[in-house]
Amino acid sequence: MLKHGGRLLEAAQQYQIPLSKWLDLSTGINPNGYLVPVIPDSIWQRLPEEQDGLIAAAQEYYQCQSLLAVAGSQAAIQSLPLLRPTCTTGIVTPTYAEHAYAWEKAGHNILTLAANEIDQQINQLDTLILVNPNNPTADTYTYRQCLTWLEVLQQRQGWLIIDEAFIDCTPELSLCKLAPLKGLIILRSLGKFFGLAGLRAGFVLAEPDILNKLQELLGPWTLSNPGRFVCTYALHDTAWQEQSRRLLQQQGLRLSALLTKYQLKPTGSTQLFQWVRTDHAALIHQQLAKQAVFTRLFNQPPSLRFGLPTDEADWQQLASALQILANLDIHNH
Repeated sequence: MLKHGGRLLEAAQQYQIPLSKWLDLSTGINPNGYLVPVIPDSIWQRLPEEQDGLIAAAQEYYQCQSLLAVAGSQAAIQSLPLLRPTCTTGIVTPTYAEHAYAWEKAGHNILTLAANEIDQQINQLDTLILVNPNNPTADTYTYRQCLTWLEVLQQRQGWLIIDEAFIDCTPELSLCKLAPLKGLIILRSLGKFFGLAGLRAGFVLAEPDILNKLQELLGPWTLSNPGRFVCTYALHDTAWQEQSRRLLQQQGLRLSALLTKYQLKPTGSTQLFQWVRTDHAALIHQQLAKQAVFTRLFNQPPSLRFGLPTDEADWQQLASALQILANLDIHNH
């Protein structure tokens, strides 16, 4: 099993600090997520139905007609490798580890690449997987780059899979409105920007043929009825979306400035998280955890990802922890 951020119960036990004391910055999920509407009893009592307005809301939000609702991006990540015969799959690393895990498990050959190696290697690949913006490095890819790679892959019936889990803050980077294009598969999630990770809700945007095969594999009712109800509300609420983009922009800059002040200048930034490369990552992670501040630790390369605090008290807790960390002077050890 791969480890993810958000394992707070485990950390609370490990460090013997009550759960209520923790500041969890390990996930990159919007801490001020969408406020879920009251769900009528009838929604809980009925099986999901396709005509409930969810797909229309998603088509409008993603500016794409050809899409499928799935139980979070994860459902698609695990299933897509099963829809292709054994092939060579290029994955830019470091990135969200579930992609490589799923393709390897399904028997495909994995070629791990740095972003600047894609152009040289693209002719060797049947499938290329990008996370845009990348998690955890925050690297982004342009329209031109993606479409150039897609053209090469199309010549051998290949796929370009783009995981856009963190793109909602910068929708101008998204390739959604170009879909469906032959061989282009885009994964979207309501977990990060909308802060609804617990819903397990997402969408796959692709040509109908791929979506039909995926739907057949996943079976009926991939999203619960209450989940569909909440998603439909969230996707329609453009006022909340615009306000959140502005707020997250400000908070991202504030977090970057705070980390920089304490000698943890981010190597990569999105509105939802800051990525800090440092040889002392493991030690810093541990020292912050002793003060009930939970970050996401990466070993390869040694680095930390910081998500956003929720409110002013959280910001103060983080600043205090960073001040204590600075006093330990880890960087000069």
